Amino acid sequence: MRQRLSSEPDRYRGRRRVPTPPRSRYAVAVTAAFAGAGVVALGASNMPDAKTVDPQALKGLGGSQVAAEALAERDAGTDAASRGESRDSAATTKLSAEEAAADVWLLPLEEYTFTSGYGMRWEKLHAGIDLAAPEGLPYKAIHAGKVTQAGYFGAYGYAVTIEDDEGNEVIYAHSRRVLVEKGQVVKAGQVIGQVGNTGASYGTHLHLEIHVDGAPTDPIPFLRQRGVDIKLQVESVFAAGVAGVS
Repeated sequence: MRQRLSSEPDRYRGRRRVPTPPRSRYAVAVTAAFAGAGVVALGASNMPDAKTVDPQALKGLGGSQVAAEALAERDAGTDAASRGESRDSAATTKLSAEEAAADVWLLPLEEYTFTSGYGMRWEKLHAGIDLAAPEGLPYKAIHAGKVTQAGYFGAYGYAVTIEDDEGNEVIYAHSRRVLVEKGQVVKAGQVIGQVGNTGASYGTHLHLEIHVDGAPTDPIPFLRQRGVDIKLQVESVFAAGVAGVS
């Protein structure tokens, strides 16, 4: 055996040689293969011929298929019913939102100064409240209803009257302009006119008047019972949300 010189490159340095498996392992593998083939052959010989299959068994399989189809149809019907219920629920939710929007009450202006209340003034009944605001500022309907009067209305100047489903009337007076017409249906929060100084008025403001059963009533407690506080300039959070959606 030749002695390796120190100057020769070491081709095997850092490498690991895989040991050769013993011959006994080859024998075990071959034996296992023959045994597996024997099992497969034995199983195939024991399987029944297609011509000798029991008709009752086939009938049973057919019944199982019918049952599976029936279950599938039932599941499909259940899914359809669920979708129908979902659509009905969505329609009910939409209807509830519309009903809530019809019931909501709001403030008529985004900003104003409360200057005069309901009651006797100069020996005459001041049948509403006065809210001072810049001329031309848009005002909105405080409640949904139908416009029964729009235009010049005597001492009220340019005014809008809206009647709700319960017969209550709201009058918006001394307007610079009215933006709706008689017979028009409006929603709460809809802009219907602009603040002005027309008619028997002594300054730019919105005169708000409410009639119940044909007679004037104090708007302050009337609106407070419906979640709107004129003096505090507060309206119901729920009411504002519904108005925004509508």
